[in-house]
Amino acid sequence: MPTIRTLSQSMINKIAAGEVIERPASVVKELVENAIDAGATRIDVALENGGSNLIRIVDNGCGIESEQLPLALSPHATSKLNDADDLFRIGTFGFRGEALASVAEISQLVIKSRTAGSESGATIRSNGGEHSAVQSCGMPVGTQIEVRNLFFNTPVRRRYMKSTTTEFGHVTEAFTRLVLPQPQIHFTLKHNDRIVHELPPTDDPLARIRQLFGEDIVREMIAIESPASAAVHVSGFVSHPNQSRPNNRMQYFFLNRRFIRDRALQHALNEAYRGILVSGRFPLAFLQIELPADSFDVNVHPTKMEVRFLDSNRVYTGFLGAIREKFLTSDLRSRVQTTDGRRQTAAEDVPPWEVAEEPRNTIDPSAAEKKKREVEDWINQIATKTHPGTTVSTPSSPAPYGRNDNRSGLTIHHLPERPGTTPTPPKEGNYIDERKSGGRKPSGDAPRESLGGEPEGLRPPLLNDSPLVVQMLNRYLVMEMEEGIALIDQHALHERILYEQLKERMQSGQLQSQRLLVPVPVDLSPNEFSCVSENTEFFGTLGLSVEPFGGNTVLISAFPAVLSKTSPEEILWSLIEPFLVSGKKLKQDELLDDLLHSMACKAAVKAGDKLSFDSIQHLIQLAAAEINAHHCPHGRPSTIVLSREEIDKMFERT
Repeated sequence: MPTIRTLSQSMINKIAAGEVIERPASVVKELVENAIDAGATRIDVALENGGSNLIRIVDNGCGIESEQLPLALSPHATSKLNDADDLFRIGTFGFRGEALASVAEISQLVIKSRTAGSESGATIRSNGGEHSAVQSCGMPVGTQIEVRNLFFNTPVRRRYMKSTTTEFGHVTEAFTRLVLPQPQIHFTLKHNDRIVHELPPTDDPLARIRQLFGEDIVREMIAIESPASAAVHVSGFVSHPNQSRPNNRMQYFFLNRRFIRDRALQHALNEAYRGILVSGRFPLAFLQIELPADSFDVNVHPTKMEVRFLDSNRVYTGFLGAIREKFLTSDLRSRVQTTDGRRQTAAEDVPPWEVAEEPRNTIDPSAAEKKKREVEDWINQIATKTHPGTTVSTPSSPAPYGRNDNRSGLTIHHLPERPGTTPTPPKEGNYIDERKSGGRKPSGDAPRESLGGEPEGLRPPLLNDSPLVVQMLNRYLVMEMEEGIALIDQHALHERILYEQLKERMQSGQLQSQRLLVPVPVDLSPNEFSCVSENTEFFGTLGLSVEPFGGNTVLISAFPAVLSKTSPEEILWSLIEPFLVSGKKLKQDELLDDLLHSMACKAAVKAGDKLSFDSIQHLIQLAAAEINAHHCPHGRPSTIVLSREEIDKMFERT
């Protein structure tokens, strides 16, 4: 029968080292955290060959008394805990007293330290856990730790280490996680005597991000700051929807300045971007959470990156709420990049159709009609001179979201100053707005000499100074605004509006259904029929009434009224699809969201639909009241802003 023995202290330290020290990056993390706990204002990190040959950490912290140096290398010896209760209100990065003992057991380590009250420093050496006597040395106040030949006495772990480039990459990532929440500390990082990072202290919360990731990242950041009265205080920065990554590696969450990993927080961040970021893309985030030390437990994993919250629901709700609250008051419209890579910012966080250069006066309908006739007469005069027999007419009584008979790829409309005001009649024709220079110039087939100015007597009359909207290529709307031009994807914008309306009606139980005089039979595959049978009641909440009709055939007797232009069969198949795609098991709320996306996409105007004046007016008015109009439900931008400055640059205007 095997004999039970007590493990030697050396064996205990090696086992602990296997849990705490995975690679050189782990050593850097543990030693830099100790330096931060020591109150250092400057920490220098130097490595050779990715840290396998040498790791040197130098700080100007409080230092270690000479008589305590041997104790510092002993297992479970720490200055950060006094009693058991302290374990549940951890306010420091380290507290277990395992790191130095573990590192000393698997390397050749030298510690030099001096306190402010000592005339000289002290040093101690360890070779694979065998410690030397303490000796005096000269050095400034602080601590210097050198770790050489990591894993020299554990050959399996030594062979496990990757290339120099890979190991230094892990060190750099660990270094980044440490320095981001500590902008008040001066950090340096050297590799093979080459300075990689020189990070001076700063009061600018964005400066540290700029130092590490560059100016382009900083320009796209949105500041997050929850109210001081919030139970969970969240601060930091997240990226504009313009900027995303194919993975979540650029998401940094800090709890009381400690880097943590938490799936619930990642889920909350993704939820905040739901509908404004394309599926499969991830936002950038640098967020700090401040909580009382007794409301979470970091003593869960040896690396201390996983935590347990006393009230995880409150943390999740507070985290998500802080981001969403900011998004509701932010300009999330996409911007055309300038030539220097800088994204233009809006002068004010208001929709483009709300921006006005100056107060505008409306005119009464009779005056508007008079102006309309004057403009048409002027355009017809131009057309007669260039193309005899040509006239310009305005379509009458256009149906909302319908087509008209004008096959031109360019339709120009003037919208009222504010949603809800009396619309001025549409002005259509192939002309370019030259309001700022005092007139309208003909385009298209006008003679070349006429582009320099209109013939005398043909200068256009001035219209009411209202926003100008142009439909181009039968799929995009171009709107003039104070800061430049807004390019609008008519399908994406309408899809977002319908999605929000459907969601609101669904939540209030007011989603209307339209009965069919003659039910429509639909033949399904066995899988599809099974899906419909299991979800008949759920489909009913979406306004789709389906019942079996023998075999794998079903009858559709009613469908959502908002999808009146879509065939009932297509609606049914679009609702079945999310249940069957790749066998993916979706949660009820996710499934409902996908179905609403599909319904909104089916009902929205399509690219290629020529919109009437009333259609465009109605669409813009609806968008003015919709906070998320800047993106479609799938995360594609619906509006892109081209600033006046960028247009001037394109034309090399100074």
